[in-house]
Amino acid sequence: MPAPEPTREEDRELLVAAVREAGRIALGYYQTKLKTWMKSGDSIVTEADIAVNDQLHKDLAQPRPDYGWLSEETEDDPARLTRSRVWVVDPIDGTRAFAKGKPHFAISVALVENGRPVQAALFNPATDEFFEAETGRGATLNGVPIAVGVCSAIEGSRMAAHGPMFKHPAWPEAWPEMEIIERNSVAYRIALVACNEADAALALNTKNDWDLAAADLILTEAGGRLTSHDGKPLIYNRELPRHRSLLAAGPKLYDALFARVGALTLPA
Repeated sequence: MPAPEPTREEDRELLVAAVREAGRIALGYYQTKLKTWMKSGDSIVTEADIAVNDQLHKDLAQPRPDYGWLSEETEDDPARLTRSRVWVVDPIDGTRAFAKGKPHFAISVALVENGRPVQAALFNPATDEFFEAETGRGATLNGVPIAVGVCSAIEGSRMAAHGPMFKHPAWPEAWPEMEIIERNSVAYRIALVACNEADAALALNTKNDWDLAAADLILTEAGGRLTSHDGKPLIYNRELPRHRSLLAAGPKLYDALFARVGALTLPA
């Protein structure tokens, strides 16, 4: 007789415990002399990324052998495409900041079901910020419910993004003055929007499932919106787990930003 399918609460408890343990391991490497190397795409990886990834795989994939696994630091297994539930993992999002000893990184894990995240945990152990979300049950930061802000104007908004992007000469009109919040971790930027520490996040370069899945659910459950820059919803666990861009904000500011960037044609 087959074992009963895990309940949503059992998955949540497993996820939270695994991400907290991953944070403990990451802190053991944080602000120490790390072994680092480069991988494809001029991306840095450290021994901490691998250690955290291995621990998360042990704590999540082994107890759920029927779930798929997609991680930045694991060779992609196409078997995930046959699974309705998939763990989507970034062991350390913001590795460059982590390697420099800066607290702008996060462990990001989502449980994706039929293309969309249904459980999410995002943990910055350096600042002790633990974000959590579940479909239909809201989002929390350290156990306290969070919600996006009500900002509606681009001018004066707090934008979590790469500042030089807004000064590029290709823009047909200058951007209004904004407070730019620079964070190496894309997932952490989006989480800051979810808890109203930032008003929006924008990126016009390619991101991966593991950069976005957990933060997507956290932001959505906090009342915000996350799409590609042209308004398309993000679907996860596809054959090519990449997304051309991202636009994240509360509903009113989202509309204002979409009016400015929604019609852009980005280079291939």
